Amino acid sequence: MTPFIVLILGIALLLVLIIQFKLNTFVSLIVTSILVALGLGMNPAAIATSIKNGIGSSLGELAIVFGFGAMIGRLVSDSGGSYRIAKTLINAFGKKRLQLAIVVASFIIGMSLFFEVGLVLLTPIVFAVALEAEVPFVYLGISMAAALSATQGFLPPQPAPTAVSTALGANTGNVLLLGIIVAIPCVIIAGRCIYADHATFGTRRIRY
Repeated sequence: MTPFIVLILGIALLLVLIIQFKLNTFVSLIVTSILVALGLGMNPAAIATSIKNGIGSSLGELAIVFGFGAMIGRLVSDSGGSYRIAKTLINAFGKKRLQLAIVVASFIIGMSLFFEVGLVLLTPIVFAVALEAEVPFVYLGISMAAALSATQGFLPPQPAPTAVSTALGANTGNVLLLGIIVAIPCVIIAGRCIYADHATFGTRRIRY
């Protein structure tokens, strides 16, 4: 069995455990990791160490990102930067086009920063924009998350598309160009949050 098939089966198993059997996500990841490692022929004695190192390195990176990101977000908020950014976006785009403003900003930031970094940096600003525009955070947050996710999945120099480009021997410039073409409609479809009308902002009734 090829490694690619093992990987696909592992992803399918993870989804089944979480969606069908409602198993805890962390436990599902551990179980799937062990089975995939066995399927790839890894030495059983080394599986525990590999999982420990992988989880430890990931949590270490996230702790630094979220820790310093929270500090930067608080500084931007306390200094009045968030309010200034919010007023500028509202005046430039208007309340009806705020989603477009958030998508453009998130798309540009997402091309150069990791998803979690962009999320931590943009969330306080999006909160401020939503508060100033008197709209629910989810109205703009979905657009932000969609744009960040699309850049992470399709556009080099993000790790995943870069790794795929290298593995397949593809030209990075062509992958970036095609990724932008594919990412734009993906953002529009995934991040489109439509309100029935402007009056429903107050009742927070949303249609997706």
